[in-house]
Amino acid sequence: MPADPVATSPEDGLNPEQRTAACYGDAAPEGGVSAGPLLVIAGAGTGKTMTLAHRVAHLITAGVAAERILLMTFSRRAAREMTERARRIVEQRRRGEGGAIRLPWSGTFHSVASRILREYAPNLALDPGFSVLDRGDAADLMDVCRQERGVERLERRFPRKDTCLSIYSRCVNARADLAECLADYFPWCADWEPELRALFRAYADAKRAAALLDYDDLLLYWHEMIQVEPLAQAVGERFDHILVDEYQDTNRLQAGILRGLRPDGRGVTVVGDDAQSIYAFRAATVDNILDFPGQYAPPASVVTLQRNYRSTQAVLDAANDLIAEGRRQYSKRLSATRGRGEKPAYVTVEDDAAQVDYVVRSVLSARETGVRLMDQAVLFRNSHHSDRLELELTRRNIPFVKYGGLKFLESAHVKDFLCVLRWGDNPRNRIAAFRCLQMLPGIGPGTAARAFGFVEAAGGSLAALGGFSPPPAARDDWPGLVELLAGLAADEPDWRPQAGRVRAWYQPHLERLYDTWAVRAGDLDALEAIAGQYPTRQGFLTELSLDPPQATGDLSGPPLIDEDYLVLSTIHSAKGQEWEHVYVLNVADGNFPSEFATGRPEQVEEERRLLYVAMTRAKSGLHLVAPLKYWVTQQPRLGAKHVYGARSRFLSDAVMARLAPVFHSTCGADGASGSRPSTVVDVGERLKGLW
Repeated sequence: MPADPVATSPEDGLNPEQRTAACYGDAAPEGGVSAGPLLVIAGAGTGKTMTLAHRVAHLITAGVAAERILLMTFSRRAAREMTERARRIVEQRRRGEGGAIRLPWSGTFHSVASRILREYAPNLALDPGFSVLDRGDAADLMDVCRQERGVERLERRFPRKDTCLSIYSRCVNARADLAECLADYFPWCADWEPELRALFRAYADAKRAAALLDYDDLLLYWHEMIQVEPLAQAVGERFDHILVDEYQDTNRLQAGILRGLRPDGRGVTVVGDDAQSIYAFRAATVDNILDFPGQYAPPASVVTLQRNYRSTQAVLDAANDLIAEGRRQYSKRLSATRGRGEKPAYVTVEDDAAQVDYVVRSVLSARETGVRLMDQAVLFRNSHHSDRLELELTRRNIPFVKYGGLKFLESAHVKDFLCVLRWGDNPRNRIAAFRCLQMLPGIGPGTAARAFGFVEAAGGSLAALGGFSPPPAARDDWPGLVELLAGLAADEPDWRPQAGRVRAWYQPHLERLYDTWAVRAGDLDALEAIAGQYPTRQGFLTELSLDPPQATGDLSGPPLIDEDYLVLSTIHSAKGQEWEHVYVLNVADGNFPSEFATGRPEQVEEERRLLYVAMTRAKSGLHLVAPLKYWVTQQPRLGAKHVYGARSRFLSDAVMARLAPVFHSTCGADGASGSRPSTVVDVGERLKGLW
């Protein structure tokens, strides 16, 4: 992407389409900008972030107060980047006069929802001190509700806690009835509809009793709040302009919130690319962006960005032809500013071993030509697809990082650390209490339940734990825990030393519980440093749950042991990124599209978009690798066997014409592709003699 130019006006340095989007609207008589609804279709690599930042800067320089702009993105990092770019543009326009800008209402949908709900909690019969459950804690609470309802004693298999939470989450975010949701996405659970309804009621009651909201509740409460006209008006009138990034990734609940805030679309700008809608498993729907213009009368204006600053035209030609064959979509064809470049390679290999060999050799060869390892990425459909590659990279001493596996808050040591702070913040948080108590030796679920009941009987006083008699194995550690919790429950002007006290208390338990404690300690050091950036404990715990940072433990092997490293990533985790060379594994039917997506046309179309996203991450070198056969080892009765791969149905003749065919074999003596002799034999002609 080109760097922001040194400009004399916010729109300088933009191409005509970008400028149209950034400057959309008319000057309002009272100052500011009057604008109807606007949809910006921003193709891959077309400068979406820069355009949106210029849009924000244009509004501010035209007189719109920064605090009256609501900017919603899908990550805290994106919000910070957008704010920083807009600040630079405004300062260039003002030539340093007027001071730095700040966008107080920029953040993710969920972080904005949390702020709104805390402010309007009295109007919602909601405790303003509510705690936000991360996904893991929400699943644990769901499990508690399962067990209390005795489902483990049923004769038939009841869905596990994670499945129950996934069903609940999809119903909430898709605004779908439970029966419909089960039939479409969880058919193996359809017979449990009455029991699941009762479970979800119990789950909702448990959250309400403990002043807890899960990730989905933040949006659900906000959505239900703005169904009440006085509350919708009160929130909507706070903002003159509402801007939403990555609108193709929104679900029905988020789209409903946007319509509730602005029924007429006044001042609404949404930016996205229907061709990159790949999060249906999170209940996102491409229909939100496809149907956006028609929601208003007159329809919203549409500006399409098609000038690509990332990839060569050869890469874009293949990607353009791939996505053009999809069903319902906005018409666009990306054009490159970087020249033609070489055709992407369609690489057929014998099996997954040959696939690994090809990738490793190609990566090292590119490195010798000056392309750093970190400028190369290997992308795959599912996280386990890289298992064999990781072994080979380790064997050859090639450093790498992997994204798309374990998340920060899913790390056991991080959950241990946070549960102490969370229990101190909310004494009614049973999930945090149980985890905290069970870190001590000799304390299991039964003892933890009795200790938590002791706190409940004392009206939520954590200091009352001093009167509880722990088992012998925990007696030495018990006074330290009681003292720590009592301190956390106290009202302190500056909470930040609390993180250090929790860290010091937890260190001996970390060393006792985990053999890899030295590596895990790096995460806790980072977590303590992050805590110091937040003025309140509540804000720290909430933001961490909503948008966690990356963990050291996410990295495969010792992190950052080299100044250069290869990137391995799932395609979903790679969205928004770019590399000079990209290798896409297992480009065959069964993976693209996934065999689990072939039953529904809309799912097949999302699979097409997933491959499109993978292809458009490449700047110049794109390698689509297709094994001819795959080894299947999960057949204990039949033994290991192989299955044959067919060419992906997305690679039509038109797309294949854009690709350079390559066959890679490992049959040479040195493991390299063998050379062919010059002899030519017409075998078909010779065989005529057989008949």
